[in-house]
Order: sequence, then C-alpha cells, then structure tokens
Amino acid sequence: MAQDLPPSGGYEPIQYKRNIPVRGFRPSYYLAAMAAVMTWGLYKYGKGAREHNELAREKMWSRIYLIPLLQAETDRDQVRRFWADQEREQELLGKKTKVYHSDRYGS
Repeated sequence: MAQDLPPSGGYEPIQYKRNIPVRGFRPSYYLAAMAAVMTWGLYKYGKGAREHNELAREKMWSRIYLIPLLQAETDRDQVRRFWADQEREQELLGKKTKVYHSDRYGS
C-alpha cells in the first residue's frame, strides 16, 4: 500500500487571522484633533479670565470713586433727619430742650 502524501505544491495556507476592515481614522489623527480642541479651549479660557479680571478691576475702581459721593449723600440725609427731629421736638415741646444737661434726668 502506498503512503498518503501531501499534494504536489503543498496545501493551501490556513487563514487563522480575522479579516476585519479598519474603521475610522488612525489614532494619531484623533490625538491631534483632541490636542487642537484642548489648545483652542485653553486659549478661550485665558481670554475669558483676562476679561473677567479686567471687569472686576473696573468695578472695584468705580466703587472706590463713588465712595465720597455716597458718603456725602449719607451725611446730607443724616443732617436732614436731625433738623426734622429738631422741628418735631420744637412742635411737641414748644421750646428747645437739652436732653443731657437737665434736672429731669439727674440722679
């Protein structure tokens, strides 16, 4: 009996790898796109932070410049209230009274 031999030229190669088509871009493209988006975002954040600091500085200086005006307005209001209290007291009591230097409150 003759021995069983391979065919002449050999057997066909066995396909052991999966033949899946490549989907999407190369990973380096994704990495470059991500780096570009992050760079743009940091640039916009830096501009926004600079704008925010400038607005805060402007607000602070505007408040500093308004302090004398607001203080003068408060002083005028206190004087107006004082004179109104004096007039009301004059109407009620009929004379000028001294609150602290009188016999009424003496001990």
